[in-house]
Amino acid sequence: MNDFWPVIDVLAHLTGSWRVRRSVRDLASGAEGEFTGGTVFRPFGEGEDGDGGGGGDRARRGGAGHGGPGLLHHESGTFRWQGVTRPAQRTLRFLPGECPGTASVRFADGRFFHDLDLTDGRYVADHPCAADLYRGEFSVYDEDRWRSVWRVGGPAKDLVLTTDYTRLS
Repeated sequence: MNDFWPVIDVLAHLTGSWRVRRSVRDLASGAEGEFTGGTVFRPFGEGEDGDGGGGGDRARRGGAGHGGPGLLHHESGTFRWQGVTRPAQRTLRFLPGECPGTASVRFADGRFFHDLDLTDGRYVADHPCAADLYRGEFSVYDEDRWRSVWRVGGPAKDLVLTTDYTRLS
């Protein structure tokens, strides 16, 4: 039996606001850190005060209705590492993928990051970065909870980043 929740349209599903909690573990040194904050997935060009143009109900059902050619993902919060807490943020672009219901994830500057296909409720993506390899595993548990686990390995890196997302109502 499958413990994952299939997503028909990843852009529609992600639209809206999410609480984010990320643990960061350096497997080589044993150091641990944590990011806490939120992320908003909203259609390109929508005002900062919106949550996806009312597409939240359709997004929860996993159907069409993300409201445009793609989503802007903006994450902000605080990151605590080795006793120091500081503000942190990032922006990604989620564009329609080559297959219906999938996404092509891009960095803020437009460079390709990875594909995302959650039609089975789970997906594994690789992103080579110089001498490092980022391997992300995405798992959807239900309409309001999903997780990403990135394993980062390379000559100077041995990290695991586990992020839990919970939809805000």
